[in-house]
Amino acid sequence: MHDIWNPWHGCIKCSEGCENCYMYFLDKIRDQDGSQIYKTKTGFNYPLQKTKKGSYKIKSGEMIRVCMTSDFFLPEADKWRPETWDMMRRRPDVIFYLLTKRPERIEKCLPPDWGEGYENVMLNVTCENQKRADERIPVLLSLPAKHRGIMCAPFIGAVSIEKYLCKGLIEQVVCGGENYDGARPCSFDWVKSLRAECKACNVTFCFIETGTKFIKDGRIYTIPDKRIQSIMAHKSGMNFKGRPIDFKLFDDWGYPLRKDELYIPYFGKRCAECGSRIICNGCARCGKCDN
Repeated sequence: MHDIWNPWHGCIKCSEGCENCYMYFLDKIRDQDGSQIYKTKTGFNYPLQKTKKGSYKIKSGEMIRVCMTSDFFLPEADKWRPETWDMMRRRPDVIFYLLTKRPERIEKCLPPDWGEGYENVMLNVTCENQKRADERIPVLLSLPAKHRGIMCAPFIGAVSIEKYLCKGLIEQVVCGGENYDGARPCSFDWVKSLRAECKACNVTFCFIETGTKFIKDGRIYTIPDKRIQSIMAHKSGMNFKGRPIDFKLFDDWGYPLRKDELYIPYFGKRCAECGSRIICNGCARCGKCDN
């Protein structure tokens, strides 16, 4: 996918949300061990890669999700992380979305010039249930950062975060159910409650997918197809666009980029029903569908 950067692969399970990790499941299918952590060969320097015409593959204004098959603050990746910070520093025109289950490690892993945060980096914590929300969100709020977000996925228990949202430091909340082997149910009541809290605080809320097991009106639905999960999430009408997130992006010379200089996402026909649309970079036009 054009909006994902995996500088390393593999992870160590550390909480309830890791129990049925999708990365472990997919690695097992490929006869690989998800606990084996390694630096990726072709993807490590993705932000600096260029096309044959000499332009960056990642366009100015794109949001890149980092370490979707690992954890950016994994101890085993300490030796590689300084290079990735340098790449983010060299691409001040690109937004980097960092997600972790280890917020207690963030402060010691920040680059020397972090200051109050990079303008193009959003720090996010995973909050799969109330226990982890109350454990991780206060840490996130205590850290210097220009942008912060929350990911409730896999959503395996009711979560109330209004007391954190009302502080005005969280800019985005994303939630989605669990998939693959052993998927635990996600309740629509949890989704509606979380959405109501986000709307009350004018924070963008995105329900990206139902998960394989979805509870609605007391009935459990089995939805193995992830595309259908996304369509159902979209049709639920839960997505809410809150106050705008002001990412200040700059060119190589340090000058602010105008809106007309930034990447404009392309959305095809299939994108119209996608639960992730409001937080997505758009279609990569890979040719795998009829967009």
